[in-house]
Amino acid sequence: MAKIKIKQIGSPIRRPADQKKILIGLGLGKMHRVVELEDTAEVRGAIKKLPHMVEVVE
Repeated sequence: MAKIKIKQIGSPIRRPADQKKILIGLGLGKMHRVVELEDTAEVRGAIKKLPHMVEVVE
């Protein structure tokens, strides 16, 4: 299956708890961290919920 690289560009400070949980679920939590995940509908949905905090790299 295809892979997707996600980079955190926004801080979770002063964000709602559900947004922090989504970041942790993606394997992020610190600024400028990059993770490589399977390109699934669940991951794409999490990215769409946090367009101000994450970006797709590549």
